[in-house]
Amino acid sequence: MPVSVVRFNLVEPGATPASLHARYRTALEMARYADDHGITTVQTEEHHGVPDNWLPSPFTFAGAVLGATRHLAVTVSAVIGPLHDPLRLAEDIAVLDLLSGGRLVTVAGIGYRPQEYELFGVDWAARGRLQDEVLETVLRAWTGEEFTYRGRTVRVTPRPYSDPHPLLLVGGSSRAAARRAARLGLPFFPSAHLPELEAYYKERLVEYGTGGWTMMPAAETPLLHLAEDPDRTWAEHGGHFLHEARTYASWQSADIRSAVRSAATTVAELRAEGVYRVLTPDACVAQGLDNLVLHPLAGGMPLEEGWRSLRLFCEKVLPRLSG
Repeated sequence: MPVSVVRFNLVEPGATPASLHARYRTALEMARYADDHGITTVQTEEHHGVPDNWLPSPFTFAGAVLGATRHLAVTVSAVIGPLHDPLRLAEDIAVLDLLSGGRLVTVAGIGYRPQEYELFGVDWAARGRLQDEVLETVLRAWTGEEFTYRGRTVRVTPRPYSDPHPLLLVGGSSRAAARRAARLGLPFFPSAHLPELEAYYKERLVEYGTGGWTMMPAAETPLLHLAEDPDRTWAEHGGHFLHEARTYASWQSADIRSAVRSAATTVAELRAEGVYRVLTPDACVAQGLDNLVLHPLAGGMPLEEGWRSLRLFCEKVLPRLSG
C-alpha cells in the first residue's frame, strides 16, 4: 500500500480574513475526511512574512488537525529550528505528542530565506550553530530531567508520550545537515532524492557510532491534483500551480535541492515539466508511485476544486491501491 499524503500550506494570494478563515476550516474538514478514508499523512510547513499568506504557524495547525482526526500522522516538514526558542519548542511538541498519542512527526530544517531570520531578529550567519543548540536542547528537555541550558539549570515538563521521544528528523540537502543528524543519532530527511547524501549520512553514523535511518523522497515525487478533465483543470486553475512553483523558485538559490523544484515560467511549461501533475483517477493509479502527495489547495486553489480533487483521490484511487 503506497504512502498517501495530503499537503496543506494554506496559501491564498489576496486573501481576506474571512476567506482565510474559510480556507483554514476547509483544510480541517478535508483532514477529517482524509482520515476517514485511510489517508496516511497530512503534511504542513512553515514560512513567514509571505505576501500570499503562507502558513507561518505549523504546530498550531498540526494541533487542530490532530484534534480533528484519529489515525493519520501529521508531519511538519519543515520547522525552521533557529527561529524557535528551544525550550518552548520542546514543550509544544511534547504536548502535541501527548494529545495525539504519538502521531506528530517533526522535520527540523534551517530554512533558506534570510528574510525570515531578519523578521525575527535572528542571525542568519549563526543558523548552523543555532540549529545544533535547538536539536540538542529539545532532546535533553524530553528526558524530563534537569540540565544546563545557557548557563542555568532548567527542567521541561511534561515528558512526551513517545518513547524515547517524539519522532524528530533532520531535514536538508547539505552534508552539514547529514552530519548533524548522524552526530545526534537522528533520522535524516533529504529534501530531494539524493542517494549520495544518504551514503554520506550512513558513513557518518559509523564515524559517530550512532544509529539512524533515512526517509528520502523517491526519484519521482510529483504534487498531484485529481480531475476528470485535466485539460479543463489546467486551463482554469493552472495559474494556482504556477504561482506556487514560481514562489518556491524565487526563494531557492542554485545550491538548494528540492523534490518539488520547478524551472517553469508558464503554465504550459509547468504542465510539461511534471512536478505538478493533474491526473484522472485511472492515470493516477497507472503512475505506480510509492508515495502519492495530493495538494488539493495548491496556490490558492478554489475550495470547491480542492474538494473535487480530494474526493476523486479518496473514492476512485485509494480503494484500487489498497486492493
